Amino acid sequence: MRLEKIIARGRIVELRSADIKGALQELLEVSVSRFPDLKPETLLRGLLQRESTMTTYLGEGVSLPHVRVKMGRRYILAIGRSRTGVKHDGAKDDEPVRLILMLLADEKARDYLQVLASLARLVKEPELVRSLVEAPTLDDLYERLYAAFGGLLSRPVQAQQNRTNRLMIREAERIAQGANCSAIMVFGDTFVGGIEPDTWFGKRRTILVTRNLVESTDGEEDESEVIQVRSFSNQRLAQLRSAMLVALTRGVITFTDRICCVGGIAGSNQFDTLVVVDVEREFQTLLTGQNDILPEDVKPEVLERVIAVATELAVEGREGRPVGCLFVVGDTTKVEKLTKPLVLNPFFGYKEEDRNILNPFMDETVKEFSSIDGAFVIRGDGVVVSAGSLIQATDNEHALPSGLGSRHAAAAAVSVATECISLVVSSSTGQVTLFRRGVMLPLTDKKMTAP
Repeated sequence: MRLEKIIARGRIVELRSADIKGALQELLEVSVSRFPDLKPETLLRGLLQRESTMTTYLGEGVSLPHVRVKMGRRYILAIGRSRTGVKHDGAKDDEPVRLILMLLADEKARDYLQVLASLARLVKEPELVRSLVEAPTLDDLYERLYAAFGGLLSRPVQAQQNRTNRLMIREAERIAQGANCSAIMVFGDTFVGGIEPDTWFGKRRTILVTRNLVESTDGEEDESEVIQVRSFSNQRLAQLRSAMLVALTRGVITFTDRICCVGGIAGSNQFDTLVVVDVEREFQTLLTGQNDILPEDVKPEVLERVIAVATELAVEGREGRPVGCLFVVGDTTKVEKLTKPLVLNPFFGYKEEDRNILNPFMDETVKEFSSIDGAFVIRGDGVVVSAGSLIQATDNEHALPSGLGSRHAAAAAVSVATECISLVVSSSTGQVTLFRRGVMLPLTDKKMTAP
């Protein structure tokens, strides 16, 4: 769903209240007055109850309160701006909230978590938040937010095609044709601001790989496909293996494809590397005679989100210290038979949508519990079943490289005993490694540093 469809000028207000309860009341006044079946008092109780169980503060002075109710439309979004700031218990160091986006969603809205995540991702951009808070009028705020929701602020800047880049483009197209490649994979983070690959590689199917989500500015589909993969390395094509994995799980490419990849050092504004990847050969050891990397019950977006959280933990650690942790995704019925709790399960008793890894408010929760010994057990639909689980599985068939400890051994073993995918963040090297059927696949470099 395109976000600009749920924004309306009439539901954007200047907030007068100094606390979150008063601010929510103001937003409900402007958002549900036209809908007699929606009761503001009931909605307010639901919003405040969620605040009491999980903070909706996102940082940067932004809060995203939300609740699901039975109503006649999929979404209602109300936005409030405060010049002086609203007190929010979830904010760190009593930081005032200056922008509140209140989302009401119908109980049957299937893309609820995706919409919530898209909103959260958008308003985590400091430059956008600053422009909204400092907008001279609410009309200006509406226009800026509408443009951002429509993807206008997310479009990459067209990079300069210098002599070397033009040469690399020509050679990439020649190699792709000569090697019978089905697509050209372009690593857009080579350029500051990204690129629009269709304007460079117009003759062939292109797949853009980038850290930043790119949305279309019109109602038509882009000719190029976009794979969002985070990378914190300056090594050439450091995102390649993760990008290939994500593309495979989404069905963007197949095992029989051959892909021509073109990229360079992130932020260098210069293509300098061409690589031809035979997909089946690249992942042959991981497949072990099978042709399915992704377990049947695991959604592609869930695996992508777990990889993203694991990568962030590998780079950022926790409170300046390196963190090691284990994620086990999928086939939870069998996985649970091979685990026992090391601590009381911190996720027990919460609603499934509140403890879903796709929920943007789960990021900090997962990172906070990452220091607990044991594994996160995650269902294929993203629901976090438990944390601090001891894996009781053994694998005598796959020998791990020297230097890998019990966490990697447990990850390998459980991936053999069940139809799951396990991911390990190494506390000593900062490397993120994926295991499937006991075979390991490093997804990141060792000793990564954030840019």
